Amino acid sequence: MTTFVGADIGNWHVKELKPVRGESIPFASHLQIEDHPTSTPTTGIWKLRGFVSNIRYTNHSERKKILAVQEGLGRPQATCAALIPIRKNEAWWNLAQDERRAIFEEQSHHTAIGLHYLPAISRKLYHCRDIGEPFDFLTWFEYAPTDAAAFEELVTALRQTEEWKYVEREVDIRLIKV
Repeated sequence: MTTFVGADIGNWHVKELKPVRGESIPFASHLQIEDHPTSTPTTGIWKLRGFVSNIRYTNHSERKKILAVQEGLGRPQATCAALIPIRKNEAWWNLAQDERRAIFEEQSHHTAIGLHYLPAISRKLYHCRDIGEPFDFLTWFEYAPTDAAAFEELVTALRQTEEWKYVEREVDIRLIKV
């Protein structure tokens, strides 16, 4: 379980926090990421929790391509980051798994779009729908300042897909490593 804490202290400075769709969350000047529960958790303005799960909606070939080129998080040059919490609407969750896969990949080409920006942009997806959180997913991205324009292209391309028609709440939080 990972907790993202919006607070007055943290390893990441919040450069911008804006709602893309639906209700925002309160502004916090910093973000602290807590990967392991501690006896004294960071006190914050807000907390978002999620867990890493298996890669969903991808087939074997797509998964192999992703793993072959994606670099890990925490690279020294990756001093920019984005935390993008997303909640999809009930219409999305009422679809069968194969119907969601068809929208995600066959219509929206989510994996192909993402592969175009690897390895420059690293990503980790956290699931939170099943633990009663206000969002379904927390997507964490890291990239170098020289790749900021590429990151903008990536999120713009994804937000223009069929899949994004199912997003009812999205907040875009941009960060700089402290």
